Amino acid sequence: MKTVAIVCGGDTSEHDVSMRSAAGIESFMDKTRYNIYKVELKASHWEAILSDGSRSKVDRNDFTFVNERGETVRPDFCYITIHGAPGENGVLQGYFDLIGMPYSTSGVLVEALTYDKFALNNYLRSLGVSVADSLLIRSGQEDEVSDQDIIDRIGLPCFVKPARGGSSFGATPVKAPEAMRPAIVKAMKEGGDVMVEAFMSGTEITNGCYKTATVSHVFPVTEVVSKNEFFDYDAKYNGQVDEITPARISENLTRRVQTLTSTIYDILGCYGIIRIDYIITEGEKIKLLEINTTPGMTATSFIPQQVRAAGLDITQVMTDIIEGR
Repeated sequence: MKTVAIVCGGDTSEHDVSMRSAAGIESFMDKTRYNIYKVELKASHWEAILSDGSRSKVDRNDFTFVNERGETVRPDFCYITIHGAPGENGVLQGYFDLIGMPYSTSGVLVEALTYDKFALNNYLRSLGVSVADSLLIRSGQEDEVSDQDIIDRIGLPCFVKPARGGSSFGATPVKAPEAMRPAIVKAMKEGGDVMVEAFMSGTEITNGCYKTATVSHVFPVTEVVSKNEFFDYDAKYNGQVDEITPARISENLTRRVQTLTSTIYDILGCYGIIRIDYIITEGEKIKLLEINTTPGMTATSFIPQQVRAAGLDITQVMTDIIEGR
């Protein structure tokens, strides 16, 4: 049997979300086919969680650890479900490349690019993908641009958020000039560089996809109806949202969204499961919000919902990704 390590945790505010995703992924995997361990990474502590609940230090030279029977284990495959650094920004992927460890996500360049929202938006804009207007404020340079300069460039309302990160940590909708500076300070504390993005009014949707050399699936589209001002942390993880799969949009628009998702996947050269968030604005214009390369994987997360709606078996999806490498 192959040994699979579900790599989780990380060094950002999304640590606990990652641990919940790891539990979901473990429940989805084929236990008759794989020996499964969760491996938590947090700062300098890399530990495998053993079946008896004890922990074993991971050797960073080769990602080995000693199991409960005293055996040295080197995983055959790592399923990365760290939301944020170091699992979603290319750092962990680079390490695994160096030691020859197969993993579940896209490679270093794709992960680094998709993690930086401002860089990603400008890259995809150059290829014809529609995105909101935005500007970047570098950490340490926030006093070099005035609030009025930002408002003149982007307009109000707008969104201020960390350029790198997820789960809406540090994100603030700004409607008045006096709210701009506190929003920038909040975002800076969360993730360094800050992106100020023009507000987009419309229907929020999200669409997942995965491909290997032998299979290709673009999932049904989910409509996201937040009960809060925007799709914030509480909406994402505390049930303050209605998630409607399939989305209440036309068949033609659904096909257009799915085609765009598949095209972006191929343009970037992705691997494994990704999820792309969009806003459908007036005139059924599809505008990209962001790309998640390690999307949430609890039983109620978007991807498992979409897998079920597609009539697919989530266990088989996991197997496809593991065996596809």
